[in-house]
Amino acid sequence: MTEKQQNFFTNPYLLLTLTALFWSGNMVLGRGIRADVPPLALAFWRWAIAFVLVLPLALPHLKSQWPLLKAGWKPVLTLGLIGVGGYNTFAYLALQHTSATNAVLLNSFIPIVTIAISWAFLGKHLRPPQALGVVISLCGAMTIVARGEFEVLAHLNLNIGDAWMLLAVLVWAVYTVGLAWRPAGVHPMLMLGAMTAVGLAALFPAYLWEMAQGRRINVHLGSLASLAYVGIFPSFIGYIFYNRGVAEVGANKASLFIHLMPVFGTLLSFVFLGEVPLWYHYLGIGLIFSGIWLTMKK
Repeated sequence: MTEKQQNFFTNPYLLLTLTALFWSGNMVLGRGIRADVPPLALAFWRWAIAFVLVLPLALPHLKSQWPLLKAGWKPVLTLGLIGVGGYNTFAYLALQHTSATNAVLLNSFIPIVTIAISWAFLGKHLRPPQALGVVISLCGAMTIVARGEFEVLAHLNLNIGDAWMLLAVLVWAVYTVGLAWRPAGVHPMLMLGAMTAVGLAALFPAYLWEMAQGRRINVHLGSLASLAYVGIFPSFIGYIFYNRGVAEVGANKASLFIHLMPVFGTLLSFVFLGEVPLWYHYLGIGLIFSGIWLTMKK
């Protein structure tokens, strides 16, 4: 592989774009298999699979970097609880009760919440053109979700699922900003492994409680394939890409790529469900990419 190709595949904007693609598939599956895989089981096994994948890559760094990891145990514990144990669990709980439309719409507010937290606690702010880009991008996401009819937004009925999704939005924004306090010098694989271990420890008793309520996985090829997907792509690869992207471009810019999820949701629906994009899809996609370009423009 040439140096130019290596630079392409380590480009933070490409990594963040792929992350949005993986997470879009996660949202679609989370809603689609809700009858076969309970939410806490989905969250637990998702991260159990990711942990198996990351462990061989993390262990070689454990001995030499254990003092750094131990010294930074507070941010590791916090990031593991909210980023691994929190966000996806709350999102899966939300998708048990609310539509994918509501979930994607509420998820689109992550960049706004992230920017607000960064401003309140870190004193960081966007320049006027960047702020305008965020607003334009958000309008694009809402255009797709509302199907070009903004009366749809006025008639959205919020329920307990939407409350879970709002909690997930807040948790992910805090996680994104909190990545700034990761222990310096800890290898990314070791950091992801440590956070995953913390998240699994928190999810395990909740998973046992869910099984005690009589909710079990309906095991078949589709449910197993779904678990494999969410464990490999949104969890293992997606978190590596997202954490790298945040480290490269900062929390505010990285969170903006969440707005790509309605775009990819539209494309995935076209490819797998045969749903042909309509005018409002193209308008929303255009607004989202215009907003991202304006925000990234130096």
